[in-house]
Amino acid sequence: MIENYLPILIVLVVAAGFAFVSLILTHLLGPRVPNAVKMMPYESGVDQVGETRIRFSIRFFLIALLFIIFDIEIIFLYPWAVVFKDFLSFGPFIFFEMVVFLAILVFGFVYVWRNGALDWE
Repeated sequence: MIENYLPILIVLVVAAGFAFVSLILTHLLGPRVPNAVKMMPYESGVDQVGETRIRFSIRFFLIALLFIIFDIEIIFLYPWAVVFKDFLSFGPFIFFEMVVFLAILVFGFVYVWRNGALDWE
C-alpha cells in the first residue's frame, strides 16, 4: 500500500529540492550591489508622499480571521454534501454528525456576533 504513494513522495522531494537549490543558487550567484535607489519604495511610478507605513485597525485582522475560520468550516461541509447519498447505509449517524458540526458552527457565529466582533464602530 505504501508503494502507491511513492510517486507522490518523489514529486514532493524533487519539488522541495528544486526550490531549495533555486534559493541557494540565487543567493550565491545573484548581484549584491545595494544602493539608496534600490532600497526606495516604488509604486506605479509615483514617488511616495509622507510615511508609507500606516496603522490599520485591528478590526480588519479580526474580520479576516473570522472569514478564514468560517470559510474552512464550509470547506469541510462541501465534501460531506457531495458524498452524503453514497453513505446513507450508515444510517442517521452521518446526518447527525453533520448536525452537530453545524450546531457548533452556529453557536460560534452567535458567540462572535453577541460579543460584537462583527460590529464596525
